Amino acid sequence: MAKTYNDIYIETRRALRDAGIEACGQEARYIVAAAADKSVAELLKDIALYPAAGFGKRVRDMVDRRLAGEPVAYITGLWEFYGVPLEITRDVLIPRPDTEVMAEAAITLFAGRNGRPRILDLCAGSGCVGCALAVQMPGSKVVLVDNDRRALAVCRRNVQKNRLDTRVMCIEADVTQKPPMLMGKFDLITCNAPYIPTAELADLDPSVRDYEPVAALDGGKDGLDIIRPVAELWKSVLKDSGVIMLEIGEGQSAAVQALLTANGFADVGALKDPGGTERVVLGRLPAAKQQDISAG
Repeated sequence: MAKTYNDIYIETRRALRDAGIEACGQEARYIVAAAADKSVAELLKDIALYPAAGFGKRVRDMVDRRLAGEPVAYITGLWEFYGVPLEITRDVLIPRPDTEVMAEAAITLFAGRNGRPRILDLCAGSGCVGCALAVQMPGSKVVLVDNDRRALAVCRRNVQKNRLDTRVMCIEADVTQKPPMLMGKFDLITCNAPYIPTAELADLDPSVRDYEPVAALDGGKDGLDIIRPVAELWKSVLKDSGVIMLEIGEGQSAAVQALLTANGFADVGALKDPGGTERVVLGRLPAAKQQDISAG
């Protein structure tokens, strides 16, 4: 008996649920949409239609890969962050809900303000944070920075996917070095750098450890090998009263707050993720006059 997209979606959701996958409904939508070469919105529109022959096998093959432990984002190439559709490949990390804490804080920071903020997103990966901010703040200009050309290629495709080409630029740069010349000044720096201590990589969940790019996870001995130079070197491209936001790992908040304070940032604090972990450390760069007074 022929099955509709909806029938196959229900079967897929059941298989994932029975395997203990918590987000079985969302993942089933991604799998069925990818197998159909449709967006999730297109799939929902066509949900009552009958797919072409061979479709069921494509779905089953994807389900088998998922049940073997491969993350659904890498299987389908589809993901969503803060409501923004993204292409995801194994060259970049899969965006996590925890990172939405930083996106939400950035959006709140500029809520109700006039002007056109310039935003710099370091260690951009897929471009999820920068693209989300550009979508939510139509007057903003965003620069995405990564040192991996493969990640930057994903960034550029996500910029194009969301029709942000006129306001979002991608730049190759190493954030452990001084910023490139002529970048200008920014109102906000966001950064989701690698922050997992090297010794803890082996203990990560296999879906992360075995599939996601190690270079985007490994933060060195204490997890701060990338965060440290970002705080020290990239403050030079912040405007007076500009803000920096850094995503961090569990137990790193005190050290990163101290790092920002030591580098002249004021109003240093932390924001918690939904699980209660301090996930984002932020600080404000005082105006030049204020910095001169405190230095004296």
